[in-house]
Amino acid sequence: MYTLIKEVVPPMNILKHVRSARHKLLFIRKHFQAFGFSSLHSASDSSVELHSEDQEVVIALGSNVGNRLQNFKEALKLMRKSGIHITRHACLYESAPAYVTDQPYFLNSAVRAVTKLGPHELLAELKKIEKDLGRKDGGIRYGPRPIDLDILFYGKYKVSSDILAVPHARIWERPFVVAPLMDLVGSALDNDTVNCWHSFSGHSGGFAEAWKRLGGESLIGEEGLKRVLPIAGGLLNWSQRTSVMGILNLTPDSFSDGGKFQSVDSAVSQVRKMIAEGADMIDIGAQSTRPNATRISVQEELDRLIPVLEAVLGMPEATGKIISIDTFYSEVVSEAVSRGAHLINDVSAGKLDPNMFKVIADLDVPYVAMHMRGDPSNMQNTENLQYDNVCKQIGSELYSRVQEAELSGIPAWRIIIDPGIGFSKKTEDNLDILMGLPDIRAEIAGKSLAISHAPLLIGPSRKSFLREICSRPDAGARDAATVACVTTSVLGGADIIRVHNVRDNLDAVKLCNAIQRQKSHRSKCIQ
Repeated sequence: MYTLIKEVVPPMNILKHVRSARHKLLFIRKHFQAFGFSSLHSASDSSVELHSEDQEVVIALGSNVGNRLQNFKEALKLMRKSGIHITRHACLYESAPAYVTDQPYFLNSAVRAVTKLGPHELLAELKKIEKDLGRKDGGIRYGPRPIDLDILFYGKYKVSSDILAVPHARIWERPFVVAPLMDLVGSALDNDTVNCWHSFSGHSGGFAEAWKRLGGESLIGEEGLKRVLPIAGGLLNWSQRTSVMGILNLTPDSFSDGGKFQSVDSAVSQVRKMIAEGADMIDIGAQSTRPNATRISVQEELDRLIPVLEAVLGMPEATGKIISIDTFYSEVVSEAVSRGAHLINDVSAGKLDPNMFKVIADLDVPYVAMHMRGDPSNMQNTENLQYDNVCKQIGSELYSRVQEAELSGIPAWRIIIDPGIGFSKKTEDNLDILMGLPDIRAEIAGKSLAISHAPLLIGPSRKSFLREICSRPDAGARDAATVACVTTSVLGGADIIRVHNVRDNLDAVKLCNAIQRQKSHRSKCIQ
C-alpha cells in the first residue's frame, strides 16, 4: 500500500483519478518536485517517501515511567543528533492519564522543529529513540511508557499509511496535546505551513477555537492538567501561589545591604531568618549589579560565593527550599550547580557571557532571563534609557534573548522571565512596568505563547526609584513602598517576587493570592 501525501493548500484531489500505483508514483514525483522535494522513493514498508529540503514539524513528547524529565532531556538530545533541529519548545505539563487511568501521571510537552527527513524516516528515527530510552514493543495501548514521541504535523501535508497518520488522529480530544500546541502556535499565522496546521483543526478559528472548546486556560491548574516548572528535583506549579525569593547579598558594595553578610556566619544567620519568615527561595549574589558597579573576576566571585553556598545547602532549615545564584558568569554557574544550586538568576540574559546559554543548556536547572540594556556600569546611560513604549520594547527585547536561549538548547519550560525593574529604566519606566505586566506578557505572546506563560519574576525591593518617589534616602526605609510594589505586581500576574524583607512582603503576597482565588471562584460560579 502506498502512502499518499498531499499539500492541503492547494488541494490535490486529482490524485484520486490517478489509478495505478505506478502512475501515482510518477504523478507525485512530477508534481511534488515543483514544491521543492528533492527525491522520492519507496520506503522499506513499501510506502512512497518524500524527501524535503526542509520541512517544519511538530512532535509531541510524553513520559510517565522512570525519571520523566531525564527521559525528555535524552529524547531531545537524540532528536538533535538524528537531524531534527528544534526551534521552539512548549511549556511542560503534568497530566492525569487518559484512557487507561490506573497508571502514574504523565509529563507532556511538544516541540517545533525543522528536518530534512521524510515522514516515515522521521517516524523510524523517533521509534528508534523510544526504543533506546527503554520503550518496549507490545505494551498496553495508552499504558505506561518511559517516552512517547508522536508526529503531530509534517510540513503542509497530510500523511496516511498503515503505520502513520498525520495530523495525529486524536489531537483534538486531548487537552494535554492541544495545550502544548497552543504554546507553539497560538493563533498566529507565522507562515503558510502554520496556516495549514490551523486548517487541520477543522475550526474557522484554528487552534485557538479548538482549545477554547476543550476549556482553554480554565483547564490549567486543575487536578488533571498543570503547567509546571522542573526545579530542585520536583515540579513547581506556580499557578497555585506566588513564591517569595529572599535576597542575600555577599558583596561589600550592594546598594541596600552591602557589607552586612560577608562572613559565612552572618550569611547563614540571615538565611535562617528569611526561611523562618517564610521564604520559598534564597537568591545568593556575590557580585554587585547596582548602577555603576565595577565588575569583579570569576575567581573573586567564587571565593565569596562557594563557602556560603555550601553552608546554606548544609542547613537543615534549607531542606525543601530553592537556592538560587545571582550571576552572569557561566563558570560561576557551572561551579555553583555542581555544588547543589537549584536555579540561576542572570541579570544580563546571557549578554555578558557568550558561553552562558551553552552551559545552562547542559544543566538541569531553571534560568531567569532578565531584561537589561548594556551592563551595570553603563545601564543608566542616556542611550540605554530611551523607550517609546517601555512594556512593548521590554517584551520584544526580552523575547529575542529567550529565543536565542531556546535555539541554544534551553527548553522554554526551564525559563523564568524578569522585566528588570531598576536596570536601564527611569523612574517612570519602572512605574509603567508595575502597571503593565500584562502588556509585557501580551507582547511576548505575539511571538511565543510558551514564553508568555513562563513564570514572571519581579524585583522592586528597596530600589532607587522608591527613594525618588517616597523621599527615602535610606534603602532600609523603603520596605513599605516595596510592599506596595509587590502588591501591584502580584495582582498584575507576578509569579515570584524577589525581596529583602520577607515577612512583610509575604503578608502582601498572601492577601493578593486570596483576592485572586476569590475572584477566580466567583468567575467560575458565574459561568
